[in-house]
Amino acid sequence: MATNTVIYEPTDKGITTITINRPEVRNAVNHATSLKLAEAFQKFENDAAQKVCIFTGAGTNFCAGYDLHEVAGNNNSGELAVARPVDKVNGAFGPMGPSRMQLSKPVIAAISGHAVAGGLELSLLADLRVVDTTAVFGVFCRRFGVPLIDGGTVRLPKIVGQGRALDMILTGRPVDAQEALSFGLANRVVAKGQAVEAARELARSLLGFPQKCMRADLVSAHYSVYDASSLEDSLRFEFEKGVSVVAEESVHGARRFDKGAGRGGKFDKAKI
Repeated sequence: MATNTVIYEPTDKGITTITINRPEVRNAVNHATSLKLAEAFQKFENDAAQKVCIFTGAGTNFCAGYDLHEVAGNNNSGELAVARPVDKVNGAFGPMGPSRMQLSKPVIAAISGHAVAGGLELSLLADLRVVDTTAVFGVFCRRFGVPLIDGGTVRLPKIVGQGRALDMILTGRPVDAQEALSFGLANRVVAKGQAVEAARELARSLLGFPQKCMRADLVSAHYSVYDASSLEDSLRFEFEKGVSVVAEESVHGARRFDKGAGRGGKFDKAKI
């Protein structure tokens, strides 16, 4: 049994990998692990040297949800993360740990095997999901009367649409890699065992772009989907975030284009 249930691995290139390390229980998250996960994501968010996060699970599964063995053995909710409501004190920490967070830097989930119940909800924290052919998504907790309280009913409809989300939420049925790709739940499907490496390649490509501009657009997209009160509010926020980077990055980028970089839609010479 793993003693270090969350592995945090930053690199000097600016890519951090966060791994749930409980393969003996398909990386199911218990209370202690949820706290470590939340701390790991907060550490990544606060570290200016780290630009992109890869989120994965040890072994052949991403995460099978909350550890129901712990729930079954607990006679009261006092110790469990489910006792933490959304409020100013508990903030972004949910039962699964970082599930209520909205990070300002890209998170890529590298998924193989099960990403189900709370594990599905954790995968929705990511901005992009790279999955291998063994990946299975699903609200498997439907069978046991365990509700989605880590953002599943909030994020999933935003990502795949209400109809598809309700199909998954109400039936609990498994969704394989190809169906997830057709839903937009998965962004890339790769060969078995290649999800982490494909996620690293994607992360490296993101590092090549002007970072302040990319983050401004990421935060604006998050705001528009989850926080904006109106179209006008969304557009105002987008403008305010975007205009702040024009002097720092956009003018420089325009000069590179003027000198021939990125012509014809090419990306190889357009990066910083």
